[in-house]
Amino acid sequence: MAYDTALRGYTSKRIKEIESADILVGIPCYNNEKTISHVIQMVTHGLARHYKDKRSVILIADGGSTDDTREIAREFEIKPWQEKIISIYRGLGGKGSAFRSVFEAAKHLKVKACMVVDSDLRSITSDWVKHLLEPILEKDYQYVSPVYSRCKYDGTITNNIVYNLTRALYGLRIRQPIGGDFSFAGKLASYYIEQDVWNTDVARYGIDVWMTTNAITNNFKICQSNLGVKTHDAKDPAESLGPMFRQVVHTLFVLMEQHEDQWKAIKGSRTVPLFGLQEFMEPEPIQVDLERLVTEYKAGFRQFKGIYQDIFCSECFEELKRCATRAKTKFVMPVTTWVHVLYETAATFHSWTYNRTQLVNLVTPLYLGRVASFINRTRKMTSSQAEEVVEEQAQVFEDYKDYLIQVWDEKAKQRH
Repeated sequence: MAYDTALRGYTSKRIKEIESADILVGIPCYNNEKTISHVIQMVTHGLARHYKDKRSVILIADGGSTDDTREIAREFEIKPWQEKIISIYRGLGGKGSAFRSVFEAAKHLKVKACMVVDSDLRSITSDWVKHLLEPILEKDYQYVSPVYSRCKYDGTITNNIVYNLTRALYGLRIRQPIGGDFSFAGKLASYYIEQDVWNTDVARYGIDVWMTTNAITNNFKICQSNLGVKTHDAKDPAESLGPMFRQVVHTLFVLMEQHEDQWKAIKGSRTVPLFGLQEFMEPEPIQVDLERLVTEYKAGFRQFKGIYQDIFCSECFEELKRCATRAKTKFVMPVTTWVHVLYETAATFHSWTYNRTQLVNLVTPLYLGRVASFINRTRKMTSSQAEEVVEEQAQVFEDYKDYLIQVWDEKAKQRH
């Protein structure tokens, strides 16, 4: 069923009663009873400390939690002069629908600034409120993307795919295009709500990269804010990354098709202004299961090698074949091979008339192999040293952009 609004009747009624506000803070959540009170506490303290003179509303956008998330959120006392709304959004289950309800509330309340933070954060401080809202309220930026100090093995999809592709395609070095904690001007919320994506996969997942890409391609004024260490319910890359990889990559490739004329014309990249904290803090380490990553790569290669041979150029395929013979501690996939994999998969996706979701599923083992390779390369490095490896890789993506355009156009011709 397609809904024309993500807001339920009681939520809309409460928003009408409030009438208007300066700041809206959205907290999308689903079964986060262990962390929700800490996140609300930091938000209410931050608003009281930094924006006491502003009218603020906190909207908990819940996806129908079956634990006590909503009850805990309801009972948590916020500071006087702030409003709190606990809402179950309507629409497809997923973070995108939660964001839709936040965008709608921002538009109805005519807010100047809106920020959204994840509900599983353990490291959020009250200063995040200032770091995210100040560029909007005082510097006229329209979109603020986060920068974190993250463990080198956290955020592997960002480090190996999303940062590289966003930078190479659209020419902006936005370090965390799917960071989860953003802020944006009320005007941008109104723009987002008018887009016809709320009955598509964007409503389920991929909302973060969709927002970032749309802010770039529509020339909204963008900056980044350093929030310090990000600690959340971290997941071992071997455990949980398959589904997330499929969702994010699918969205990235669909966006590539929509904005083809724009990204083809962009050469090189430039930095984006950075506010917030000045220093890089070393985050806590995360344990990873290297053996499982390499095992899944090898199993995937055995199963799909016939298809890989059809999709990838011979040089790329031969290197993938060599990778399948390497021991786990010696497992290295060259950066150029990984760039070929992603660019040739994107071009195939564009020309593919079969099940495109299946195509993305097929390359998931190759991604797990790339993560294993990154772990081996950075094993003895600190997280800040590993950051330099991420930057080197991003530059290779830029250097091969002409190759992307070449295979994209060649494969598109084959389809017709």
